[in-house]
Amino acid sequence: MAVAFVFPGQGSQTVGMGKPLADAFAPARRVFAEVDEALGEPLSETIWNGPADKLTLTENAQPALMAVSLATMRVLEAEAGLDLARDAKFVAGHSLGEYSALAAAGALSIADAARLLRIRGRAMQKAVPVGAGAMAALVGAEFAAAESIAAAAADAGVCAAANDNGGGQVVLSGDKIAVERAIEIAKARGVKRVMLLPVSAPFHCALMRPAADAMAEALGKIAVKPPRVPLIANVLARPVTEPADVVRALVEQVTGTVRWRESVLYMAQNGVTAFYEVGAGRVLSGLIKRIAEGAEASPIGTPDDVARFKVLRG
Repeated sequence: MAVAFVFPGQGSQTVGMGKPLADAFAPARRVFAEVDEALGEPLSETIWNGPADKLTLTENAQPALMAVSLATMRVLEAEAGLDLARDAKFVAGHSLGEYSALAAAGALSIADAARLLRIRGRAMQKAVPVGAGAMAALVGAEFAAAESIAAAAADAGVCAAANDNGGGQVVLSGDKIAVERAIEIAKARGVKRVMLLPVSAPFHCALMRPAADAMAEALGKIAVKPPRVPLIANVLARPVTEPADVVRALVEQVTGTVRWRESVLYMAQNGVTAFYEVGAGRVLSGLIKRIAEGAEASPIGTPDDVARFKVLRG
């Protein structure tokens, strides 16, 4: 049975995430301490105690979710004997989760991942004035249909398919006026459910070019190693292993489409039958079950989840 480990993106954060793991396991505590030191502030206090609006800020949510994912990985390594290089065929992450996947696979240090995600979060927020951009979810629309809707709305401004999440869920991103136009077009074309998302910036579209430039500069100062397990890159839906290709994919990802549906299908078509979602929430597990028929998908983010994983490994 081939296995993949996947890492969640923004939106999965909740106040208190990772606290039970940190209370129970020293390796988890060390990860949170390492992230706090890298950022020069006690982000763990915000993660565990809130307030929620502070945790939800993009510049905090991104390194926070990575911290929870890597704390979970370190516990799995210490308690269940997990060795990614031996036990996994692929790693993948949704948007910021790609950094978590790379840190788990040894391509980035935890400290570098935390600092990069802080830069990424701030740059994404700064790229577009608050209120000028928007994102909308189309539920019940296949990707080709969503792309057609985005193209029809693009005469009003930037509008692009940002996330192909699978299961008939596609997220559009761009100028607010263009995204609102896309919503009208989607409704007229009979899309089952359309809704504006409560986000602070229009991620994964051309408006994020300043943030992509910032990440290219930041990544140029980091020593990226070959991941011990191939990464299924968001923008390619194919594996990358060379550091230069990893960096290129991370930069392109800021403005490019998160091809999650294709990424999951690639892993399933290449033998993966069990997916483990490492960190906060269970969003990816639900999407995977809708994308890859017959695939097992299990979240791991609590001491009970770790105990179940140990039993599975015998």
